[in-house]
Amino acid sequence: MTKTALIVSAHSADFVWRCGGAIALHAANGYEVTVVCLSYGERGESAKLWKQAGMTLDKVKAGRRVEAENAAKALDVHDIQFFDLGDYPLEMTREAKDRLVDVMRAVQPSFMMTHSKYDPYNTDHMYVSQWTLECRAIAQAWGHNPGQKVLGAPQVYLFEPHQTEQMDWKPDVFLDITDVWDKKWAAIQAMEGQEHLWHYYRNVAENRANHFTRNSGGQSGGRPAKYAEGFQSIYPRTVDEL
Repeated sequence: MTKTALIVSAHSADFVWRCGGAIALHAANGYEVTVVCLSYGERGESAKLWKQAGMTLDKVKAGRRVEAENAAKALDVHDIQFFDLGDYPLEMTREAKDRLVDVMRAVQPSFMMTHSKYDPYNTDHMYVSQWTLECRAIAQAWGHNPGQKVLGAPQVYLFEPHQTEQMDWKPDVFLDITDVWDKKWAAIQAMEGQEHLWHYYRNVAENRANHFTRNSGGQSGGRPAKYAEGFQSIYPRTVDEL
């Protein structure tokens, strides 16, 4: 069976900064990775575009979509979907939740990724984290849309927020993305509306590589990494060997 993964991104750039390396690495390993962008980030994360004369909401959305599609192509994303739910605030109706449940059941991901549980700087992010877990539970319910294949029990990884010390985010997984860094860097540069974040997230990847190296003895052969991403897992892992 084809291996799959699902990324639930609040805004159209979040999947790039926070798990672009994981996407590219798993795509290279044969996974079909689906990305759902619930919002374009058109109101709260598009300041550079709004500073241009004659800018409109529709133009911002269109520009952000093109950026996200270009980034997804650079990362070898299998499918990217845009729910266009708005942002600041991002609000998810029951219809939108059912739509996300349908995606989860259709993709049948081996794992999912989304935002940290708490984010006082961007409440859109923490609401999406809660909704993702809620939709995962609904997708497992046999009584929801009987006849659809129910979801199993995929791990959910919370990707790194912007200011971790304020957000109760504690990484328990470091992923070496050195081999696909060029793809992530290309995707980062596709997000032209947030150029001020490019080198910030390069530095994050370098710092997490230091943490990967420091913790890799006995797990990853003590090998070094140049670039890495950190994640916090939600559910217990089931293993046959430690």
